[in-house]
Amino acid sequence: MACRGACCCSSAGRLNADNARFLLLAVLIVLYMLCGAAVFSAIELPTEREAKERWEERLENFTRRHNLSRAELRHFLREYEEASVAGIRVDDIRPRWDFTGAFYFVGTVVSTIGFGMTTPATVGGKIFLIFYGLIGCAGTILFFNLFLERLITVIAYVMKSCHERQLRRKGVLPHNSRRGSGTSEVDSLAGWKPSVYYVMLILCVASLIISCCASAMYTPIEGWSYFDSLYFCFVAFSTIGFGDLVSSQNVRYDSQGLYRFGNFVFILMGVCCIYSLFNVISIVIKQSINWILKKLACKCCHRCQRRLFRSRRNVVMPGNVRSRRNISIETDAVNESDTDGRRLSGEMISMKDFLASNKVSLAIMQKQLSETANGYPRQMSSNSKQNGFSGGVGALAIMNNRLAETSVDR
Repeated sequence: MACRGACCCSSAGRLNADNARFLLLAVLIVLYMLCGAAVFSAIELPTEREAKERWEERLENFTRRHNLSRAELRHFLREYEEASVAGIRVDDIRPRWDFTGAFYFVGTVVSTIGFGMTTPATVGGKIFLIFYGLIGCAGTILFFNLFLERLITVIAYVMKSCHERQLRRKGVLPHNSRRGSGTSEVDSLAGWKPSVYYVMLILCVASLIISCCASAMYTPIEGWSYFDSLYFCFVAFSTIGFGDLVSSQNVRYDSQGLYRFGNFVFILMGVCCIYSLFNVISIVIKQSINWILKKLACKCCHRCQRRLFRSRRNVVMPGNVRSRRNISIETDAVNESDTDGRRLSGEMISMKDFLASNKVSLAIMQKQLSETANGYPRQMSSNSKQNGFSGGVGALAIMNNRLAETSVDR
């Protein structure tokens, strides 16, 4: 019954923490969206009004010059908008549904970019897109996640190799030391996982380099400014895909095959890096939310915890075993461990966690219980007088006697 109560308490505590984290994140996202809407509205609304006034002036001059009614002209413009959606433009562009155009389209579908320049117009195409996108997007997201895992493994391997090279230079390791098999090699990298911030820095630098190189290619070929090219790279690589700027839409390019291949490679590499960067930033945001919740909980419950600890001075309390100097990319947050969460919140812990954090205290307590049960302090032999862990009853007696045998002065 005690174990069930402990499990229920720990489950309820984790559930409350998850709910608090979810609500705080929802509030922060809403506030972030409100701030973004205010900024974009203040920046873009005056330009939109000016453009609308210029268009109304041009429309009035055109109807007056050609003796056309406003209704007829607006009807013609609506028909042109429908033709534009179908892929018809005033200037000549390449066919959108030839094989290369269709391949570019499915690339925007499975990568979740979705520029909107090319969309299926038939019922059969729309139905096929639903099933095709369902499997394709899921597979591509899995590929992005595996890409991040391989990147972390490569970083860990480089860090370990550099450390071993420094040790060989100092003469600590022999130069002819051989590495183990594949399984042992993977296990040996477990302690070399880089921190979240280190991976985030590497992904930021890689994304910036790819965007700058891609912009240097788009600027002369597409005729965009360098800033517009950087803007397109972020919109495309982040899978936002507004569709205001889309690459590879003209009929002819210089070195057309090479350009389309380079466009495909840059988009693939950029999406992988930016998507992985988003995953790492989400971990940092999660850590920040946990930090905020911890600060709020400490301010609210600090006095109550101090009173509780004062009233339980003689109770054996679990200690915090694991240090928090470095946060690995695979820990997923600072306070995500169930054991640490229970220790910080004062909830009941399991016997396994209790034994792991209080081995020395339990050994001393076993000795004291033995002396109390015998009615007098246990007489120590000459071989164990200097060992404070000798004696005891139960399962820990074997360990204590072993410590007594190994700690005798020779």
